[in-house]
Amino acid sequence: MISFELDASDVELYEAARRMLLTAHHSENHRVAAAMRGESGAIYLGLHIGAKRLNVCAESSALANARMAQESSIHSVVAVSMDGHGEPQVTNPCGLCRELLRSYGTETSVLVDAEGEVGKIRIKDLLPFPWMRAAETEWDTLPPRVEAGTA
Repeated sequence: MISFELDASDVELYEAARRMLLTAHHSENHRVAAAMRGESGAIYLGLHIGAKRLNVCAESSALANARMAQESSIHSVVAVSMDGHGEPQVTNPCGLCRELLRSYGTETSVLVDAEGEVGKIRIKDLLPFPWMRAAETEWDTLPPRVEAGTA
């Protein structure tokens, strides 16, 4: 599941997102930055884009940048937001980003805030049961039922 054994590439990814947020942070329009490493090793940045009625997550813009660069898959990702002291810290992906990231590869590693300590987890472990239409599964789901002898 989660590992707390980070390596230099994980720290490099965090530092890239941190620099982006320190450069572009705005309390309403640019609250989160993300960095994503493609299988090629290249790092792609993303920035939260916000307005009064609409927000686009940083992870989605980083993913768009990676896909435009023809990355076939994503190796790892981290998002950062400002803490109460104006310092970037790792923040966990929202539910929409978990769904989005999982649809581009189940083995992607995500740096997460595990109650104050940064850990690394695969997206499929972070979101074990993604949303799917019944026609998109490789199985047929049986209807719920009560087993005989249980109430």
